[in-house]
Amino acid sequence: MAIKTDAIGKEWPGSTYQVGREKIKEYATALGIENPVHFDVEAARAAGFRDVVAPPMFCVVYALPAMAPAILDPEVGINFATMVHGGQVFEWGEVACSGDEITTTPKCVEIYEKDGKGFYVFESVSVNQDGEQVLRAVWTNIVRGV
Repeated sequence: MAIKTDAIGKEWPGSTYQVGREKIKEYATALGIENPVHFDVEAARAAGFRDVVAPPMFCVVYALPAMAPAILDPEVGINFATMVHGGQVFEWGEVACSGDEITTTPKCVEIYEKDGKGFYVFESVSVNQDGEQVLRAVWTNIVRGV
């Protein structure tokens, strides 16, 4: 089966996520993070943040809703029965805080075959309500047996 490359360069509509204090607290608690800037508004402000600050990997919470339609797009042609996670690269910018509205826009940047596997590479850019970039991410999925 030949790998489909028609989706290279395709962009999907952005998805906006409202960052909330409770979600940040739940996330930090689940990871065992104890830094008060993730739980207490006053501690966060004393540390120079606008509000309770999201841990760096919280980026998956606000970016994934935008990435799902891209990865699930039939035009991309990923066979989920044989897909494995290949890797992620994150470049953080402005810190995400409670009250932010973060819009993530995904794009397919590369699809190629190597050693009988399909590599599907997406890039997403996340910006806050002020247009400041909070994240640039590269997501790689590998499909075995293409």
